[in-house]
Amino acid sequence: MTSVHTGTVQELKTAVEEGAGALFEAQRPDGVFDYGSTVLRSTLATAGAVAALHFADPGGAADLITAGVARLRSTRNDDGGWAMVPGLASEPGPTAVAAAALHIADPEGSAEDVSAGRRWMDGYGGLEAIPHPEVVLWCRQFYGFAGWLAPEKMRRFPLELALLPGLYRRLFDLRLPMASALGLAQTRHRPLTRLQRGLARWAEPRALLVIRQAFEHEGSQGSWSEDAWVTGLVCAGLARAGLGQDMVEAAVGWFRRTMHPDGSWSSTPLDGAWTMYAVRGLIEAGRGDDPRLTASRNLFVRLQQHRPFLAFGCPPGFWGWSGEHGWPAVLETGEIVSVLAKLPGREQADAVRIGANWLTDRQDSRGSWGLCVRDTKVANSGPCPMTTAQAVDALLDAGVRADDKRIRRALKWLASAQLPDGGYESVWYREHTMGTAAVLETFARCGVADEEPARRARAWLLQARNADGSWGDGHGAAGTVEETGWAVSSLIAAEGVSDAVEQGTRWLLDARTPGGGWTPEPVHEYVRRVSRYANPGFTQGMALRALGRRLAVGR
Repeated sequence: MTSVHTGTVQELKTAVEEGAGALFEAQRPDGVFDYGSTVLRSTLATAGAVAALHFADPGGAADLITAGVARLRSTRNDDGGWAMVPGLASEPGPTAVAAAALHIADPEGSAEDVSAGRRWMDGYGGLEAIPHPEVVLWCRQFYGFAGWLAPEKMRRFPLELALLPGLYRRLFDLRLPMASALGLAQTRHRPLTRLQRGLARWAEPRALLVIRQAFEHEGSQGSWSEDAWVTGLVCAGLARAGLGQDMVEAAVGWFRRTMHPDGSWSSTPLDGAWTMYAVRGLIEAGRGDDPRLTASRNLFVRLQQHRPFLAFGCPPGFWGWSGEHGWPAVLETGEIVSVLAKLPGREQADAVRIGANWLTDRQDSRGSWGLCVRDTKVANSGPCPMTTAQAVDALLDAGVRADDKRIRRALKWLASAQLPDGGYESVWYREHTMGTAAVLETFARCGVADEEPARRARAWLLQARNADGSWGDGHGAAGTVEETGWAVSSLIAAEGVSDAVEQGTRWLLDARTPGGGWTPEPVHEYVRRVSRYANPGFTQGMALRALGRRLAVGR
């Protein structure tokens, strides 16, 4: 028997069995755990597509624009704002961009919706109240497109930095194609000094090359990152600059092929991200040898990319969050390396080795890891404690010793990155619970759970616990399955079974839905502290990870 707070061993086994069954229901024949029908429709994606089509082909794409406008108008919240994921609470970034896109494409017919959105933004405090400089920058671009901001008031993208590729990558990271396209448009629409115009002409071919490299990496199909928001920014910039007409035409065709019947477009498909967390949870729940996971293992091996991603200066050997042409990411590469290393068989051995080498190449000079470009400090990219912990875990799973120089450098950086209260940041998850849990588990795996940074991280997790035994964001929010699951898993790794573990386990058991799964919450950061979304694969996988571990230590 386990603790009375947790329930019986049979209750844990039943929860794991039913949870695994619910996960497998989402698995496609190709191994992907697919939740795309419920989580990808995005206000930003639709607004970006509508604005881009207006600039690129207002006549030929009039039907798409009309449908997209209708979708935006129908998804406005009663308070006048929009959310990143329609149906959630209004957020400033989506509201600013949606209102501007409607004004650009349909100023008369959508006047009431535009006014409502602008009133919501005024009540929020305007663009400058948005707690993320990158979001302010993109919103100001759309305000400029709409004529609400004079061109000279828009922040200038310094196109001349394209002449220094290494610095250009470090300063813009994932945003390079978007920043390049919008910078090219500014050379036609924003007042520049004589020197700036001269440098821009010199840099223009380099900036176009970055955009084309990303375009061609995805097979020249018309998208960037398979994301309508990203594609919209690039297409709008190129169209306004009068450059890259073949890429603009391809983007218009991609928008036509990918619009949903309801007039919406989607953000990037998360085939890799859904599947890696689902499989990791099943492994932790003792289902690693289930023959159904062979398809997922083969999927991961197939999705590893063996061409360099030239736009970001990344060597081959990585995984992205989407499909076989996705953009490189340390987080996904690290998690997939760990998953493959834990699955039975030797067919994936080369993929694990190559992925670990790629992670080694991407480690920052300071010992940390960010999104994909080394030594960047771009907000929402890196360096990130949670991503660094994931990379360390992957190297350990790939057979690297804890006393290896790469691991020691990462641990030293993690100790320096700890917040004064003992918690840790995470670029891709809200606030501090999941970042702190991830780092604590890594400390435990490296044999330093008794050292000061680990003790402080553990103390932070314990004091962040809610009265009902769950964890939320660590700052008063109600508990979620995602945060509770990660906290419980981390504490088991660091100290075994404790009262906090027992109470968290009990909360997870009580949070099950009738179908055997758990309800996802928007704890994943699309943009830090501005726009969030839910990842059902992560939700189910993290619950199974915690319950599987609790069941294992109770035997």
